[in-house]
Amino acid sequence: MTSNAPTRRNPLEAVRRGVRILQETWARVRAWRRIRFTSGGVAFTLGTVAVGFAAMNTGNNLLYLLLGSMLGFIAVSGWLSEQAIRGLRVERRAPRAVTVGHDLRLTYEITNQKQRLPSLAVEISEEGLPEKAFLAHVPALGHTTARSVNSFVRRGIYPLSSVTLSTGFPFGLFQKERDVEIPGEIIVWPRTDRAIREPAPGAGEIPRSGMSARGAAASRGDYRSLHDYRAGDDSRDIHWKSSARLGAPVVREYERDGAQTWWICLNLEGEPGEAAEVAVEAAAALAARAVAQNRPFALVVGDAVLEPADGMGQLERALDILARADFMPDASPPAPPVGPSYCTLVGIYDRPGFGDAIAVGRLARLGRGERDS
Repeated sequence: MTSNAPTRRNPLEAVRRGVRILQETWARVRAWRRIRFTSGGVAFTLGTVAVGFAAMNTGNNLLYLLLGSMLGFIAVSGWLSEQAIRGLRVERRAPRAVTVGHDLRLTYEITNQKQRLPSLAVEISEEGLPEKAFLAHVPALGHTTARSVNSFVRRGIYPLSSVTLSTGFPFGLFQKERDVEIPGEIIVWPRTDRAIREPAPGAGEIPRSGMSARGAAASRGDYRSLHDYRAGDDSRDIHWKSSARLGAPVVREYERDGAQTWWICLNLEGEPGEAAEVAVEAAAALAARAVAQNRPFALVVGDAVLEPADGMGQLERALDILARADFMPDASPPAPPVGPSYCTLVGIYDRPGFGDAIAVGRLARLGRGERDS
């Protein structure tokens, strides 16, 4: 039997849906246009209001003429600023990553899609980035580029959501803004030049038997297998026939002596802060030293395990992992796939069972003396 009773709706769900619609509408309106008064614009607008009151109170035709001129000045300013940011297509070009303290150069490709009017004096900014790019002139149906240079003092992942186009053209009375959604992110790697001692002799190297005896993937040695191309792999190792057959680049993988591999384990136990950043930089410095010595290395950070390999591609993959490392007081200790006695532990605090430990925390330094960095 079919019931004809009306379906009762949850009032709370209806409220949530209404709030969500309002938020989406406001986001569209905000992305469409925003306008702000400059100090000069505030003074000019107040002067216009004052002239209007004076004209109405006195009936002076000259004041009415002045009022009309000032209102027209405001209208022309609004129309020209609108034309400056309208019809612009923006594409962002950013490097894959940047190291702490180094300059990050963002490039914006700008295309003016308007048929007749150019765009003049447009600033390009992004939330979270202090520096702006500037466009002096983009001709009608023209194309140009603009750049901004920023630097970061902390490693991590910095999300990018939208690019803001703004202009005060032509008279500087108002600042008109428009958002262009371009999602992305900036990966900021930790420093790799921190002075750090090498692991104790024999520590941090995997044994010749068991799981790790299979050897580490490296750029040269006995042929092992093929794997998908990863950023930083040597282009000389690309297997062109297999790449053509699969439709994607693949590279040769080689064997090296597994006993040469450094296993670096980063302990995420501890409060975020300066000591945690020093620990991350120490792990990055060990990885960079292994590459400089043409030595394979592996990295364990939390649940992430970077398999043994060498070369700049391996270092970039390690820095990507270290950029995302989050310290927590209750973090679990690293669990490498080989015995901890073959690993070098880096962290704020020491932990027993590892072949060597480089502890950077104050308490650990007091307990271990000059052995720690």
